[in-house]
Amino acid sequence: MSAESRAAHISELEIRDVAHHDRRWAQVRATFGISAFGVNAWTADRPDQIVINEHDETGPRPHEELYFVANGHAVFTINGDEVDAPAGTFVFVRDPAAKRKAVAKEAETTVLAAGGPRGQAFEPVEWERGAQALRHWATKDWEAAIAELSELHGEYPDDAMILYNLACAESLAGRREDALGHLRQSVELDGKFAEHAAEDSDLDAIRDDPEFSAVAGQADAGSSSS
Repeated sequence: MSAESRAAHISELEIRDVAHHDRRWAQVRATFGISAFGVNAWTADRPDQIVINEHDETGPRPHEELYFVANGHAVFTINGDEVDAPAGTFVFVRDPAAKRKAVAKEAETTVLAAGGPRGQAFEPVEWERGAQALRHWATKDWEAAIAELSELHGEYPDDAMILYNLACAESLAGRREDALGHLRQSVELDGKFAEHAAEDSDLDAIRDDPEFSAVAGQADAGSSSS
């Protein structure tokens, strides 16, 4: 193929989703270097697994989103309304504020998601900043993950997700103090990462440390006071 085109099978793009270990994430946009629109795909390992997390697309650059069920069978919930979506179904969500999620009804259900802001130039969303570093989870090269995420942290010091993934990599590498420090920073920036930490096996190595409980307690206190 020419330098301006490329083909790849979904299996070449997939990594294990570090926040949801029974789901795989095909990093379509980042792998191909697509700059005109956002596009990714997720595959559930088992039935009844959330394949698209509940979310909306509000924020600094509200997005419209189009989903395509490429394999298997999903059920979407959009602002409380259920949409049955067997393989071959498109689901379009025009309103960025609409809450949406999808649950796989069969193992190996794959949902492709594409989106972008109406009437504006596309920019990659913040949660994709550290996407490429997550490939190191497959090879268990924690030092490479730490190096890459540390560099990204230097560029984006207030990105809670980069800090959280850095803490996970440091925990897996046996760097307890670094992991606890970066986890605390992540939770201070965004309390939802305390909830992720409670169930994330990547952090098992630091779970027995009193500082770990202090971080989770700090997030709870912040939630109750807001």
